[in-house]
Amino acid sequence: MVRVRETTSAQLPSSFRDPSGFLFQRDGVIYRQVNRVYREDYDRLMESGLYRALVDDDLLIPHEEVGLAPSVPELAYKIIQPEAIPFISYPYEWCFSQLKDAALTTLRIQRKALEVGMTLRDSSSYNIQFRHGRPVFIDTLSFGRYTEGQPWIAYGQYCQHFLAPLALMGYRDVRLRRLLRTYIDGLPLDLASSLLPWRTRLRFSLLSHIHLHARSQRHFADRQVDVKQRKVGRYALLGIINSLESAVKGLRWMAGGTEWADYYQDTNYSTQAFEDKKKIVAGFLERVAPATAWDLGGNVGVFSRLASERGASTVCFDVDPAAVEKNYSFCRQAAETPMLPLVLDLTNPSPGIGWEGRERMSLQERGPADVVLALALVHHLAISNNVPLSRIAGFLGDISRWLVIEYVPKEDSQVQRLLATREDVFPGYTQEAFEREFGRLFTITDTAPVEESRRTLYLMQRLDTCGA
Repeated sequence: MVRVRETTSAQLPSSFRDPSGFLFQRDGVIYRQVNRVYREDYDRLMESGLYRALVDDDLLIPHEEVGLAPSVPELAYKIIQPEAIPFISYPYEWCFSQLKDAALTTLRIQRKALEVGMTLRDSSSYNIQFRHGRPVFIDTLSFGRYTEGQPWIAYGQYCQHFLAPLALMGYRDVRLRRLLRTYIDGLPLDLASSLLPWRTRLRFSLLSHIHLHARSQRHFADRQVDVKQRKVGRYALLGIINSLESAVKGLRWMAGGTEWADYYQDTNYSTQAFEDKKKIVAGFLERVAPATAWDLGGNVGVFSRLASERGASTVCFDVDPAAVEKNYSFCRQAAETPMLPLVLDLTNPSPGIGWEGRERMSLQERGPADVVLALALVHHLAISNNVPLSRIAGFLGDISRWLVIEYVPKEDSQVQRLLATREDVFPGYTQEAFEREFGRLFTITDTAPVEESRRTLYLMQRLDTCGA
């Protein structure tokens, strides 16, 4: 469901665990093989009207059945081609409201599935992606037949993937989102219970779904439990779903007050300089006409929108969860479908993780983008984080074909602010060195000084793509 780099293995590493089927790539296109073991459930999904209802409500990714030779013929029932997702993101890269919207979407799908006698067998947060600015379920093979009295088998997974991390982000610290990168199979409920403040026990939904749930998991950890003997009626099951939905809706996190969320209210640009910078960047983007764009350190997305408004599928990355939260709120209010805000620390970007380090792709594996915006960024990496210009150029060369980048000299007040609390040990941070190091990997196509500032904008093309 995403354009990825060619691999010698037909089966994609992200889907090897599911006996019902798997994703594979052929000629650069992603397909899903539906195995014969899933035949009955697949046919019920398609014939019950559930598939069409979910697709029509933008809750499930649409697909087409195709006459393609199976990747593993002895297992195959059908081959389907899902609609492509422009950029695959992961829960540990989402802001609070993105995870919350994904959680509510999963419950909506489960409720609709029960209406036609089906259920979600899998409620992993990795089954959600953002398409046209909204969360959408991507695992067509997660639906199974519902049997009256059967408990929701994915209930514990839902609490670990959605409710527990949202509660920690809302009640403790939004940065605890990072635990999702460590616990990719879901946040342990005993850990969440121990980290949450005592007052969360006064909320019945959190008491039951996290604290008592964690106690129950500990109690039965070494005991054999026959899940089939546990009976939960349909109305009781709907009550659990309603309770989970109420719990999620009741969680809040207020973004604001951080250094970068209020960045554009605290900048050294004059109004003329800021408008001139936007004009220059827009001109560069029109010359490149990218289909995909990444904005690194994009804050609330002011410059990202210059790309998305020109039709590029745009990802706006920022290290500050408050800035990303505000950007996502803007996107939802304005229905900005080509924009995807994500939380990312460029000094420690998302690596390849999971089994063999390959189940979840690294940032670099999800590139390169047609154009990368690196505006007011290099001086932070070079001075605040001691990253040499050569290494910055190398990283940006890995993830971009074209580069719109800003050089901010030491004389600039923002750089002076960075140097105010530390010794200047950066004699190599000069415009000449900047152009030399980036010139090793890029052709400098154009330069433009920003009016009423000492800053310079560059348009660069990666050397190995020139003439392509």
